[in-house]
Amino acid sequence: MMKKTGSFLLLAVLVLSLALGVGGATAAPKAQVTELKIFWAQWPPADYLQEIGNRYEAETGIKVTVIQEPWGTFLDRMTAEWAAKGDAYDMVVGDSQWLGQGAEQGHYMELTDFMVENGIHETVTPATLQFYGEYPPGSGRYWAYPTEGDAVGWAYRKDRLEDPEEMAAFEAKYGYPLAVPKTWMELRDIAEFFYRPDENVYGAAIYTQKDYDGMIMGYENVMFSWGVNWQDENNQVLGIVNSERAVEALEFYKELYQFAPPGTDNAFFTEVNSAFINGQATLVMNYFAFFPDMLDVGKNPYAQVTDFFAGPAGPYGDRYVALGGQGLSVLNYISDERKQASLDFIKWFAQEDIQRQWAEVGGYTCNIAVLESEAFLNHTPYNPAFAESMTFVKDFWNIPIYNDLLEPAQRYINGYVVGNVGTAKEALDGMAVEQHEVLVEAGVIDG
Repeated sequence: MMKKTGSFLLLAVLVLSLALGVGGATAAPKAQVTELKIFWAQWPPADYLQEIGNRYEAETGIKVTVIQEPWGTFLDRMTAEWAAKGDAYDMVVGDSQWLGQGAEQGHYMELTDFMVENGIHETVTPATLQFYGEYPPGSGRYWAYPTEGDAVGWAYRKDRLEDPEEMAAFEAKYGYPLAVPKTWMELRDIAEFFYRPDENVYGAAIYTQKDYDGMIMGYENVMFSWGVNWQDENNQVLGIVNSERAVEALEFYKELYQFAPPGTDNAFFTEVNSAFINGQATLVMNYFAFFPDMLDVGKNPYAQVTDFFAGPAGPYGDRYVALGGQGLSVLNYISDERKQASLDFIKWFAQEDIQRQWAEVGGYTCNIAVLESEAFLNHTPYNPAFAESMTFVKDFWNIPIYNDLLEPAQRYINGYVVGNVGTAKEALDGMAVEQHEVLVEAGVIDG
């Protein structure tokens, strides 16, 4: 009995010693993550994400803080954090153009295995997965979860397009009924028809801003719908961005601009909304993220007669709209514990029920099931057009030198459309040559 009892005592001492670390080192306990910090631009969707984050805290006890930075300094602050390899944030809702830089320079954690193993990649529309999450294009490697879907759509004055006298006059002039345009040519006719400077009534307000990417975000809708891309499968631009169809598209965009309200020669989302709200514009292009103001009777006196439609088709059967929005990425410089906590949040956030809540509070979900649901389609007057648009979006370059490619595009296209510099072909030829030189210098293509 004593021998058996002694063995038990010895075993107990050994177990206790191991537990206390006696006779050898033990791993330090993992630090518990109590807060996740998400970096995003300062705008309403970031407020909506904070609301969703509050719900995550209520479920898990982990606080979520969405840190907002004005759009003008959002990229600057993020790149400074990248350069420092800092860990001030766990995640960032970064622009789609950032994907290449985030992936190639090691700033983003690769999410491929995580998204595939959890089936998350199959829950969002293919177009949003491609442009918000995948890099390099076509690789099947993912660096972000499609979070804030967005695209360029259209708002219009329903009272003008449905007025019986206007309808009769339009059909008499153009030979077909006045209605929501299905093609760019129809949109152009409507813009011309309602161009009445003497009455302070105008056709279409479009993007023309010369700074950063405003002009390009407008022109892309026409360019893509004419069947033109920014590059071919080998990243060549010569003969692509300055093709005959590209010239046609740019000439069309300039023609559309002649029916724009005064004061929209440097217009982006704020200016086009203003042209609509002040009663001048009949049609306006804008990102869906900026359409809530259109339904606010306190901001838009025409809210009750405002409706929306998705971008129309081009003359050769192509139909695309310019992508906006962002994906949620995990930053690579945080601890493993914080990375895992970030992945846990994304997995929770990607659930269909949470994505439905995200849409209800004002976020623009990319979840297929939610986009197709009756509840979503009936939630706002612009949701049907948004859901439709998210199936045929296209984007600008997302390689690390995207900004070097953007600058000549903005300069030449703005110069032609607004500044009346040269011809469309001369503008696109100049842009193509400069973009080619940028790509060669960066080693993306051979000289």
